[in-house]
Amino acid sequence: MRKLIFALCLALSFAATAKEAAPLVADPALEKRVMALSEELRCLVCQNQTIAESHAGLAIDLKNQIREQLAAGKSDAEILDYMVARYGDFVLYRPPVKASTLLLWFGPFALLFGAVVFLLLNIRRRRNALLQSPTELTDAERARAKELLEDAPGGTQA
Repeated sequence: MRKLIFALCLALSFAATAKEAAPLVADPALEKRVMALSEELRCLVCQNQTIAESHAGLAIDLKNQIREQLAAGKSDAEILDYMVARYGDFVLYRPPVKASTLLLWFGPFALLFGAVVFLLLNIRRRRNALLQSPTELTDAERARAKELLEDAPGGTQA
């Protein structure tokens, strides 16, 4: 009986968090424009998704703002300009290449280039150090090596 009550409570808790399905839009052309603009804007919460892909509350609010502005007769460019003015270039999923975004666009390549240069210089330094240092064994090292070889199984027993 307890398991049944627990299962019923669990099922009711899931039902309480369910949301209603979004109503069908009255103007499919408007909704298509909303989705096209939503593909151009980054979700400020998720940061790796467009607001069209995101289900975060802020992304839904931004889509509603786009819908309202389109219904008010604003152009796509005006809406994008409004979002950039409000949230900065970061809100654009593909920010423009300009002085303030150069690091964003070319920073990863600069880091990769720096890492490759560091690696090559480090390899070159180590190789030169190995080539310049004598690899001759000392008499003590030779005696120790001979001792280890003689004591090894299958070693030469003189």
